[in-house]
Amino acid sequence: MKIPIALSLLILVLGSVLGWQQNQRHTSVCARHEKLVAQAARLGITFDPTSAVEGVRVTKRGRQHEDKEADAKTLAAEYIAFAKEREAIEKKGGQPAMATHEQAQKFRDRIMALDPTQMKILIAEIRANQDLKPETQKELMSLPIMILTSDQPQTAFAMLTESPDFMKENGMNHYATFKLLTKWAKDDPAAALEWVRANGAKFPDLVDDDTKRGMISGTAVNDPQLAFKLIAELGIKDGDRAIYGIVGAAKTSEERTAILAALRAHLTTLPEGEIRDQASEAAIQELGVNAAEESFEVGSKWLENAALTPEQLIKVCESVYHMKSDESGKWIEWIGTKLPVEKSKDSIRRIVRRWTAVDYQAAGKWLVATTAGPSKNISIRCYAEDIAEYEPASAAQWAMTLPPGKDRNETLKNIYQNWPENDDAAKQAFKKLHGIK
Repeated sequence: MKIPIALSLLILVLGSVLGWQQNQRHTSVCARHEKLVAQAARLGITFDPTSAVEGVRVTKRGRQHEDKEADAKTLAAEYIAFAKEREAIEKKGGQPAMATHEQAQKFRDRIMALDPTQMKILIAEIRANQDLKPETQKELMSLPIMILTSDQPQTAFAMLTESPDFMKENGMNHYATFKLLTKWAKDDPAAALEWVRANGAKFPDLVDDDTKRGMISGTAVNDPQLAFKLIAELGIKDGDRAIYGIVGAAKTSEERTAILAALRAHLTTLPEGEIRDQASEAAIQELGVNAAEESFEVGSKWLENAALTPEQLIKVCESVYHMKSDESGKWIEWIGTKLPVEKSKDSIRRIVRRWTAVDYQAAGKWLVATTAGPSKNISIRCYAEDIAEYEPASAAQWAMTLPPGKDRNETLKNIYQNWPENDDAAKQAFKKLHGIK
């Protein structure tokens, strides 16, 4: 079967993504090495990596730069020649040999070893070649562009500024801009902000409120105070969504604490009333949810130390129910000790309902073991009503463990209403037994 060069090279590019990810550990080691090399270079000393036996050899910095440029151009010439050779074989109806595929793999490895400057040279050489078919030219540039945009966003944005049409044609779309700007802002918020200020108006389709919010979210990881300031500075229309993105960037207790402090400072700049209250409620709820999802130990400790008002704690607990399944009981017990009974009902019911849906047997075992009290009674009511759809007899037994009175009667009535339709005789007997009207 004949595989066109464009398709075969695309397969190579896509396959290289996995290879690129696998090389990240190696890259981190190389980065440490490069740091040492850079320090030596400031002293006028460089290292020849091809002379492992002879050891370290002093060279001139200018020569090193020339060699790197020459290496990139040589690779480009060989890469282009390789593509032309495959084009010629396929033009005659032939099929490249397996050795040719192995050669393509070697090109991939060589390209992935280039630094950003060399990558730009490679792209420029391919782009300038007029002998290649347009589709082949584009495929040859796919891998270096992919690497640049994933690992060197600042270089990719520099190329976008220099050649906007070229970058758009080769995948610099709205989504890519969003992801890259978010990553760049995390690594270097000042540089990312400077680029947006200088170029945002030139690329309105790429740099809109969505991508600006991505940049703000990336900034929040290391500088939440600046992130909140950027909401107004960048003219974000939907400030609440931007705030949501900032608090969503928190992954640890330390990050949540820093973002909460910055949030409180930001709220003082908003007018009192509905706007401030909505922003505060949504943001603090999201921080609480993030904390609970990490673990009970981490989340409960963070909430206890966050100095939340009683109203804020209630709102957070209302949103906390997507925790680890086996920690659901701990959260129910914790909420029962932190909130008044009437305020804890909705929160506990949400947790029990989700837990029952995920693992009703584990929820039942916890109900047997947990200490009697209001939280247990609330949990029993919700649990019995939920399992009535498939285990009505067991649900009835649970309902009868509730203290006599309104709660038990309402639970029995709900069990009757949820009783399986294919078991009408048992349903009617249950109704008669408990005097349900």
